[in-house]
Amino acid sequence: MGSTVIVTGGLGRSGRRIVDRLADDHEVVCVDLDHPGYEVTPRANVDFRTADLTDAGETFDLVGEVDPDAVVHWGSHPSPTRHAGSRVFQDNVAGAYNVLVAAGRADAAVVQASSESAYGLAFAEETPLPEELPITEDHPMRPEDPYGTGKVVAEEIADMVRRRHGVPVTSIRPSWIQYPGEYACRDLDALADGAGNCWSYVDVRDVASLVARAVADPPAGHEAVHAAAADNYLGRPTAEAVEEQFGGLPDECRLAGEESALSTAKAAELFDWTPEHEWRTAREADASAPDMWS
Repeated sequence: MGSTVIVTGGLGRSGRRIVDRLADDHEVVCVDLDHPGYEVTPRANVDFRTADLTDAGETFDLVGEVDPDAVVHWGSHPSPTRHAGSRVFQDNVAGAYNVLVAAGRADAAVVQASSESAYGLAFAEETPLPEELPITEDHPMRPEDPYGTGKVVAEEIADMVRRRHGVPVTSIRPSWIQYPGEYACRDLDALADGAGNCWSYVDVRDVASLVARAVADPPAGHEAVHAAAADNYLGRPTAEAVEEQFGGLPDECRLAGEESALSTAKAAELFDWTPEHEWRTAREADASAPDMWS
């Protein structure tokens, strides 16, 4: 068995997929606010711990005790709409600071969940036209909401931890994560409903595979990469939809057909990763989540 990996937020919907994928090759410590109970038997190579990541003492104690080779920080409030904005921002930033600094002190490689929301397209009062298509990781980050702003701060924390402790960090910016057999993105009726991310999405299984590659072969420094499907979820040319919605296209537009508005070229270059799933087949796939205990 390989190295030891902590996964925060490991009982969440996408966190479970990440834990299950990593447990094929590593000893995984799944950290969340809840615990499945000691009467259950964890799946092979998985242990469960509880911690409030906004509590620095709890976080540093946990990471220090486990002494991991890598930390996947996936625990956070997942949107700006389920809780008060101040809570979303404060909890997510505090959690990122505590987990990443603790990982740096433990000399552990880091993979963290950032978001496409950092660009400020989603959750904006009025969605702006992207400055380029497809959007690369160099696109300006101008969020108007507490969730996206918190992700920008978390990436700044990653830069700080890299400078201070010298550990490699990967910030993954997933698009709208979809689940086999569900694909909520296909339930939208209006063209405008998906304009906030130009109708991009990503299958949770592809997110888990990118996390696994970043854990197995970390970058030299801190790198941000997109996780997105190869196409949009509309089933029509992306540039056509953008032009119809926004009344024009950016000067730099290199989209072909239904190509995703989020470029994954950097993830391909750094991690030899390309998305394997697309909505036409995945929405009818087995929807069962992985078994993490019995």
